Amino acid sequence: MTKTRQAFADGKAFIAFITAGDPNLQTTEKLIIEMSRAGADLIEIGIPFSDPIAEGSTIQKADERSLSAGTDADKIFEVVKRVREKTQVPLAFMTYVNPIFAYGVEAFLKKCQEVALDALIVPDLPFEEKEELNPYCQKYAVDLISLIAPTSERRITTIASEAKGFVYCVSSLGVTGVRNKITTDIGHMVDLVKSVSDIPCAVGFGISTPEQAKAIGKVADGVIVGSAIVQIVEQYGENCIEPVCNYVRTMKTALNEL
Repeated sequence: MTKTRQAFADGKAFIAFITAGDPNLQTTEKLIIEMSRAGADLIEIGIPFSDPIAEGSTIQKADERSLSAGTDADKIFEVVKRVREKTQVPLAFMTYVNPIFAYGVEAFLKKCQEVALDALIVPDLPFEEKEELNPYCQKYAVDLISLIAPTSERRITTIASEAKGFVYCVSSLGVTGVRNKITTDIGHMVDLVKSVSDIPCAVGFGISTPEQAKAIGKVADGVIVGSAIVQIVEQYGENCIEPVCNYVRTMKTALNEL
């Protein structure tokens, strides 16, 4: 069992997303450590990018703040390296194909292994093109996470049969962002995955409240929250550690009640 998959070993997983370098890398480092202590089972670290096509305005603005502060991949790798001295929580990078290609695919994945990064999520990498990264992910023991969307219907079982770590189920069409209501039939998507694999399914895009987390947790193995956390970071800046951790505890408690 990979470390990514271990995030789902003790009940429903809560997966938290933050943008690296927002408001600064020192805060990012503290956030990762403290969120793990507050109950986050896996933490996604967003590598800021100038053209994050899957992101709504909240995460776009976080990317802009981070990039303007001088954040780059090497500085983020250094943060992960230091974090690993204090927590073994599973960690995933959320990034786009361009930054990986710009860094050099093999160099990027080799560095991921060196800092004990567990998984890689690339929203703009189509399943049919995953071999651009997959051989290097396998070589350096990094799970390349597969995404499925409401429009993936005919391909869900194919994607699931080759998935590693967990399957990222996109709950809504469009970009990331807090939503009042999630109308996608998540249960159907999960059923299709489970028909070919026992791999865990985590649901993201739009989840922000304990009630939503509970509803999703009834049919999936975990929930992913990004924009709601990034909004707290935006609101409190360097003082965001305590309010973010309080939010993480609230969400994890809701999942523990299932």
